[in-house]
Amino acid sequence: MSNDFTPWQRTAHGANLLDPAGTPRVTIFEEITGLANKHNALNLGQGFPDTEGPEEIRQIALKSIAEGANQYAPGSGIPALRHAIASHQKRFYGFELDPETQVVVTTGATEAIAAAILAFVQPGDEVVTFEPYYDSYAAMIGLANAKHNVVQLQLPDFQPDLAKLRATVTDKTRMIILNNPHNPTGSVFGEDVLNEIIALAHQHDCIILSDEVYEHLTFGVSHVPVATLPGGFERTITISSAGKSFSFTGWKVGWATGPEKLITAVRTVKQFLTYSSGPAFQPAVAQALELPDEFFAQFAGSLGHTCGLLADSLEQSGIPVFRPRGTYFLVADVSQLGYQDATELARLLPERLGVAAIPMSVFVHPENRQGYSSLLRFAFCKKEDVIVEAARRLSRLPELAR
Repeated sequence: MSNDFTPWQRTAHGANLLDPAGTPRVTIFEEITGLANKHNALNLGQGFPDTEGPEEIRQIALKSIAEGANQYAPGSGIPALRHAIASHQKRFYGFELDPETQVVVTTGATEAIAAAILAFVQPGDEVVTFEPYYDSYAAMIGLANAKHNVVQLQLPDFQPDLAKLRATVTDKTRMIILNNPHNPTGSVFGEDVLNEIIALAHQHDCIILSDEVYEHLTFGVSHVPVATLPGGFERTITISSAGKSFSFTGWKVGWATGPEKLITAVRTVKQFLTYSSGPAFQPAVAQALELPDEFFAQFAGSLGHTCGLLADSLEQSGIPVFRPRGTYFLVADVSQLGYQDATELARLLPERLGVAAIPMSVFVHPENRQGYSSLLRFAFCKKEDVIVEAARRLSRLPELAR
């Protein structure tokens, strides 16, 4: 990275948004979505659902607007939501949190990520993530002027080599960023990986930032927050949001929980980013967090069903699929169709087959792209009829490759 880069250029560079000349370019998401719109394609590229969240929760937001919840919410979030978050963590994971000092509401998980990194990471520090990685991490690491080190997730199950993880985390590491369940691969990390992260955080005196926005969207496995394991809580900032759990991605209501000293730091930075947001949405999210267990189970079951439909169809067409254990996404390998560059194929799909997908290589450091170059990510968080039609169109992929 050039020493002459300004903060915005470091941010763009971290997210792979600068060309070799230092000129900004659009994200692959914007490019592919533009092609999808141009060709009226089914957009399985971006990870947002095409269904609305629960009607009763939407009505609470409407009622809140009508009754005047339109001014600033408290900077830490309304008390009802902070208490609901604490109750949710106790109900599902056994956490005992003080909603006054160990919970802060943010403008989506994205702001929580930014506030946490900016609160603790200084120029020259090192931050470790798994690769492929959610691009927001790389952008914020760049903004903080830190060094982004990666541990590659290995096929076929996208799990890390623990020896490589140990070699990557050093005394220069200030933060380990964990995304579990993992976007973009759909993997879920076992307790062996989580316990190793905890041990390394203690050994090298660093912080764990655990992004758990897909916590309720797992298939056949239970989500285990790293903070619930021995030695985990004291070093972990845990992040989640209402967007993925309730299909309200545009509401941008997220939160961070953890020890008071860590949350105080996140809250201090967060108040100078947005201060507060979503005053009418926060009461609705508080109620959503109290929905019965059946809601969460049924939602995950529905997603698992659409995932299976898409995966089965791709496999029947001779396209290997890495079946996810969580999230909105599955990954397919198009190399057997003769495509070594999935980015090229992603640019053709909207026009040729009427489906949009995202190449996995955009989620990795440029020097590591070759290892992921033939992989495409599909989002299956769509209505069943959309997935069925997308699967029908994608069944023609082998013909496209001829």
